[in-house]
Amino acid sequence: MDRRHTTLGAFVLGSIGLMVLALVGFGNLHLLSTTRRAFVVFPDSAAGLSVGAPVTFRGVTVGSVRAIHIAYDTTTNEAFIPVEMELVEGRVRLTRDSTSSQPSLSELVAKGLRAELNLQSFVTGQSNVNLDFAPQSPALFHPSMDGGVEIPFRRSAIEKVKQTLTELPLKDIINNADTMMASIRTLSEQLNTDLPPLILSLQKTSDTANATLETTRTSIDEVHRKLDTSLASIDALAQHGTAQLDARSADLHALLQQTDDTMRRANATLADLQGMVSTRSPERAELDAALRDVAASAAALRGFASDVERNPQLLLTGRRP
Repeated sequence: MDRRHTTLGAFVLGSIGLMVLALVGFGNLHLLSTTRRAFVVFPDSAAGLSVGAPVTFRGVTVGSVRAIHIAYDTTTNEAFIPVEMELVEGRVRLTRDSTSSQPSLSELVAKGLRAELNLQSFVTGQSNVNLDFAPQSPALFHPSMDGGVEIPFRRSAIEKVKQTLTELPLKDIINNADTMMASIRTLSEQLNTDLPPLILSLQKTSDTANATLETTRTSIDEVHRKLDTSLASIDALAQHGTAQLDARSADLHALLQQTDDTMRRANATLADLQGMVSTRSPERAELDAALRDVAASAAALRGFASDVERNPQLLLTGRRP
C-alpha cells in the first residue's frame, strides 16, 4: 500500500513538474530570467492581439504581451490602446569588436527602435508585436502614460494596406461603377440598334468594292493583253525596220559610191571647162577666133539684109561688081 502511495505521489509530482515546465516554456513566464517593462501605444485598432502574445524582433521572440489597456484623453477626446510588454534581458549580445557597453532600452529607442502590430495568420487573425529599427520613422511619445520605457509605434506594411483600403472612397467607387455600367448598358443597347444597319451598309459597300475590284482586274487583264499585242507589233516593226535597213544598206552604199564618182567626174569636167575658158588656153583662142568669124559673118549678113531690104531685086539680080 505504501509503495502504491509513493508511486502515485511521484506521478503527481512529476505531472506538476511537467506542467510548470510547460508553463515556463510555452507560457513565456521567464521565471528564471530578468525582464524589463516597456509599452507601445497603438493609435488605432489592436485587433488580434491578446495577453501572452509574443513580442519578436525580426521573428526572434524577445518577450510577451503583459497587459492591454484602453486610455481615453478627455481633453482631445481621443482613445489609445497602450500595450504593456515584458522584454527578456540578455537576448541582445554585442559583437567582439564592440567597445561600448550593453545599450539600454532607452538608447535603442533613441537609435530608432520601433514597434508595430504584425499579423501572424490570416486564418486565425492572431497578431503579435514586432520590434525593429526604423530611424526614418517619426517617434511619437505619450508622456502622460506610464508603464516603463515607451517604444514608439510605426505602421506595418499590412497596417498601411488596411489604412489605404479603409480610406478608399468605396461609396464613390461603387456609384461610379454603377454609372459606368449604366453607360455601358446604354451603349450596348445603342450598338444593338445601330450596328445591324451599319453592318448591312458595310456588307453592301464590301460587295460594291469587290465588284469594282473585279471590274478593275478584268480591265487590267484586257489592258495587259492589248499591251502584249502592241509590244509584239512594235517588236515585229522593229525587226522589219532592221531588215529593211539591212536590205537598203547595200543600195545606199552603191548610191553613195555612184554619187562620189559623179562628183569626181563633175569636178573633172569643171576643171576642163575652167581650162577651156582660161585666157592662156588654146581652146579659148580658137573659140575667140570662131566667135570673131561668127560676128563678121553676122555683120555681113546684117549688111546684106539691109541691102535686100532697100533693094529687093538684089535677090534676083545679085550684086553687080
